[in-house]
Amino acid sequence: MSAVARADLAALADPALPRLPAALDPAAAAPILRERLRAWRPGAERWALRGARLLRYKPGRRCLIEYGFETPDGAQVALLGKLRAKGADHRTFALMQALRAAGLTDAASDGVAVPEPVALVPELGLWLQRRVAGVPATELLRGPTGPWLAPRVAAALHRLHALDAAALGVERVHTAADELAALARWLPLAAARRPTRAARIHRLLAACTALGPRLAGALAAAIHRDFYPDQLLVGERRLYLLDLDLCCRGDPALDAGNFVAHLMELALRETGDPDAYRGAADAFLAAFLARHPAARARCDAYVTLTLARHVYLSTELPGRAGVTGALLALCEARLGLRPPPRRRRPAAGHALPKGALP
Repeated sequence: MSAVARADLAALADPALPRLPAALDPAAAAPILRERLRAWRPGAERWALRGARLLRYKPGRRCLIEYGFETPDGAQVALLGKLRAKGADHRTFALMQALRAAGLTDAASDGVAVPEPVALVPELGLWLQRRVAGVPATELLRGPTGPWLAPRVAAALHRLHALDAAALGVERVHTAADELAALARWLPLAAARRPTRAARIHRLLAACTALGPRLAGALAAAIHRDFYPDQLLVGERRLYLLDLDLCCRGDPALDAGNFVAHLMELALRETGDPDAYRGAADAFLAAFLARHPAARARCDAYVTLTLARHVYLSTELPGRAGVTGALLALCEARLGLRPPPRRRRPAAGHALPKGALP
């Protein structure tokens, strides 16, 4: 059985997602979807649903479904359904509509857009958007095109930050205190999972908490709050901002620091060197700071906080356990924490103390 098939079975059996079986069954989903699509595109009630495919699944929380439609004249239309355990996300759907109204469309002269929101489908607990063509920015940023693309990424991010949060209907606020509180929840979990590194992880948390004063004084803007390379799709003529579910009012430096830290973590995981993609990271940061020259210290602090969060994620996500130690050492170096002394192995022929482990 393929990994995708196993994921499908696990998702279909997830009690937190009771609407998913119907959403993945073309016979059950088609009449519901066509009725909701009619308001968006007259005549869509005659479209044929040719398939429904699970693309991503987060147990107990959400999943992403691709729907393939065929129009009466044979044209193919691909839509993405974002299904949540809590039900259709009205807030994010309205935000996407507001972003399009603010100019982030395929016709935008600056080449920055968001995918078109299509319809809310509360019967299936999801909302639909058009699937757009492009290459994930991650693939381009870690190659020779990285330093060329990175300033364009910073410009796209600035386009979001420059919008009027109130006009977009963005009410949620995320502060530096919220960011530190999240670390205070997550890092103790990492310490419990890695008892041999627990003391270092608790020391890391204390040092991160001490960064709080460096994060004061920021003006709140509309921020992505989960901005990293996979959240951008590079099309032929434009960049698409993706997955704005966490969009809120906050410090633009948080988005910039998060982006740089993700590049460093990706480089560490893929090459063993956190500076392997530094050309792209430096080009992005230079372009961001050209617009926010007073944010350098806050960006640097948010890079460190995001890397610390990745210490926790390395204990949570499959396949990342091997980078926990390297991430921890990287955070310690950034914070000026002295590495712990190496344990000396006893000389050959000398017995270990009772109860000691080599």
